[in-house]
Parts: sequence; structure tokens; C-alpha cells
Amino acid sequence: MVRFDTGQTIGLLCAAATSLWLLASPAQAGELDVKAQHIAPGSGSIHVVLYRGAAGFRHEDRAFRVLKAPANSATASVRFEALPPGDYAVMVYHDANANDKLDLRFGMFPAEGWGLSNNPRVMGPPSFKASKVTMDDQSKSIMIDLHY
Repeated sequence: MVRFDTGQTIGLLCAAATSLWLLASPAQAGELDVKAQHIAPGSGSIHVVLYRGAAGFRHEDRAFRVLKAPANSATASVRFEALPPGDYAVMVYHDANANDKLDLRFGMFPAEGWGLSNNPRVMGPPSFKASKVTMDDQSKSIMIDLHY
């Protein structure tokens, strides 16, 4: 039979409780600051659309979060808070006519100002992979150029 004194027992219980607490703690959340630049100031608003994972990318109704900013200057900034770790992509567009969507010509070419995280060169439909931003528990800042 093994015997522990009271001090050893309390120490072991504290160590076990601390280990369980650390294992059960959820992953810390980060913040993503997005600055859109080269905006043609005017009417409407700037939509900053955050996608979590490739599923639903470029479909605003399936976005993780959407924030809006006024389109009255050449730049606009927003902050996404409490983002769980993972892969994200950001699409920004200037909703000049305030119809809450990115207008397209011929169903595929943006008719309003737009941009993507990482500012990829786009030939055809943009990919999530080219726009991917990996978030951990740290804050990040990105700049997105709008193209008209």
C-alpha cells in the first residue's frame, strides 16, 4: 500500500486540475483588421465579406461575417473580432447602388469596385486558396486594393 501525506495529495490534485483546465480551454480567438484602399469615393457602402473555409466562397449569403463601412473616402477599415483559429478569405466590394450585392456584367465580371485578401492576380473566378489568410490567436492586419 502506498501512502501519501496530505501535502503530496493536495499537490497532485492541484496539478491534475490544472492539466484538465488547460486541456479543456478553447482555442484563443484573434482579430483581423482589414483596410480597403483605392476606393472611388461616392455613394453606397463598402462591404467587407469574411469567409471561413472554401465552402461558400464568393457567395455573400454563405459568409462567416459581413461588415460595412461608408464609401465616402479613398480608404475604409473594419475589424473582425473573436475569430476562431482557421483559414479565412476576405472579399471587399463597393456597393455603389446600395442593393446589397456585387453587381456583375454578363453574370461574371464585377461591375463595381472589388478586391480580395492577398490581392491575387485573377484570371477567371478567384480561388479561396489564393486569398487565404490563416488566423491563430494573434491579431493580423491586411490591406486590400479595390479594382474598378
